Amino acid sequence: MVVVSRVAPDVFRCSGTHVNWYLLREGRHLTLIDAGWSGDTAAVVASVVAVGCDPRDVRAIVITHAHADHLGGARHFRREYGTPVHMAAADAEHAANGELEQPRPLDVVRRLGGRRALRWGLDVARAGALRRRSLPGAVPLPDGDSWEPLDLPGAPVPVATPGHTSGSTSYMLPGGLLATGDALITAHPLARLTGPQLSPAFFAHDPAAADASLDVLAGLDAGVVLPGHGPVWRGSMGEATRIARWRADGGGASLRHGTRRAGSWQRSGSSKG
Repeated sequence: MVVVSRVAPDVFRCSGTHVNWYLLREGRHLTLIDAGWSGDTAAVVASVVAVGCDPRDVRAIVITHAHADHLGGARHFRREYGTPVHMAAADAEHAANGELEQPRPLDVVRRLGGRRALRWGLDVARAGALRRRSLPGAVPLPDGDSWEPLDLPGAPVPVATPGHTSGSTSYMLPGGLLATGDALITAHPLARLTGPQLSPAFFAHDPAAADASLDVLAGLDAGVVLPGHGPVWRGSMGEATRIARWRADGGGASLRHGTRRAGSWQRSGSSKG
């Protein structure tokens, strides 16, 4: 099942298994930002149909970061329609070999325990989290911050916000909208509060870099956050990042335990340990 809601005249938020993706419409053509879990593929296709388009109308998929819950449906579009997939070069390498910079769901459940973590673990396992799948052939985004819109429907502008993964990327959209992926979220099944926040720290490849990327986000002229997890949030990026940092520092933290040091998890798909 997919839930589709209009954020702006031609921008749509779509929700699957505890994760969001977004559709940017320009006439009959679409850009898809992220693509859910592999088990969300039918829901991604249904979301395209729900906004009055055909899957062949998706001109490209742009990925905020190479985690399994954002890459899943992209394989279907590549295989069936030849849809190009764009992401930062650093993440494209991990997507190509299937060695993603993320903890295994079972590691998260073991570390946290409790019903909340177990429910999340079961949900994402059903959505394909335990399967290792590669996505070779992604088109690398331009190096550095060119601040130039991609020549795609909706004209997304990539902004490097590393930390959650090495190549984590946000996308500025016309009208002051900002798709942040997991660089800034507003809710998570493993978090206690809603509103602007960093993802739970153990999901970040480099938590210090993820914190530093809040400074990048704070400087952007955007007033609507389109997060990878949680509802749309409206307000200045300065306010959003202040709230996120306050929570990360312990003042109402979204998750008070499970913090890890950078590099303490094996990459997902690794045969080690």
